Amino acid sequence: MNTRNYDVIVVGGGPAGLTAGIYLARARMRTLILNEGSVGGQMVLTHEVANYPGVESTSGYQLATTMKNQAKKFGCTIRSNVAVERMELAGETKTVWISGEEPVTANAVILAPGGRSRVLGVPGEETFKGKGISYCATCDGDFFQDRDIIVVGGGNSALEEAVSLTKYARSVRVVHQFDHFQAFAHAVEEARRNPKIEFVMESTIAEFLGGESLEAVTIRNLASSELTRTPIDGVFIFIGYVPNTEDLRGIVDLNPAGEILVSPSLETSLSGVFAAGDAVAKKYRQITTAVADGTVAAMAAMDYLRSQRVEHTSEELVHAE
Repeated sequence: MNTRNYDVIVVGGGPAGLTAGIYLARARMRTLILNEGSVGGQMVLTHEVANYPGVESTSGYQLATTMKNQAKKFGCTIRSNVAVERMELAGETKTVWISGEEPVTANAVILAPGGRSRVLGVPGEETFKGKGISYCATCDGDFFQDRDIIVVGGGNSALEEAVSLTKYARSVRVVHQFDHFQAFAHAVEEARRNPKIEFVMESTIAEFLGGESLEAVTIRNLASSELTRTPIDGVFIFIGYVPNTEDLRGIVDLNPAGEILVSPSLETSLSGVFAAGDAVAKKYRQITTAVADGTVAAMAAMDYLRSQRVEHTSEELVHAE
């Protein structure tokens, strides 16, 4: 069996994984990034990135391309559109099986599988993602200056982001499926006090409509089943977040939400296995926080590898004596 060996394997090619690859490869670590889709993760879905320090404005796709080229320039091997079948990460040598190929091994692994916003799953949602539908107020709020928008959801994120979006929007309509909110009382009260916000309770979006971009939605009242077509400039969906960790259950410790539990140095429950990015248990998820995670995880992995080599050298000296 022709197993290929690396110092570090990074599973995931979003901003966290690419940043880890940049740091590791620049430190002359033999580094492999494996990504199941196109490199860049959720970042490539962002039409314009205007809050990345040092970059006035760029597209998510262009930022991902720049990161990828930088990692490759330093010697990082990047494999995209590959399927990771299984991983054995306990023990000193970590093994990753790629569909249709021989396995690859490394002495350390960084898990950066990212995540995805929970979707409504109704007609038109896929069509208008990035064309009027957003899942990130911080990323896209300022594109809706003096526009009429809808926020879908009733938890803390939905109400807090609804208030935040009033800095830009002319009006914010909160559409929620229940007759009460799941948010903390202070978040509900703050939203109710805001004159720009109105509430459409016991309702949901049934369909997104438009041409080149989103122009309207159909709202279904769940009590009466009545359908109402509502012209709108944008919709922000905050109904939860799903980490891409289904394949990690039973491998590393996850919290009830499926997020990877890590130490301050981003080490998981397994020695030599680190995690970074949106799949990690944390409060804020931005490109910049993913980049920070990738940096910390890479440096922690390098420290781990150095400590392992020191231990092996010490053992060799003891045996020699």
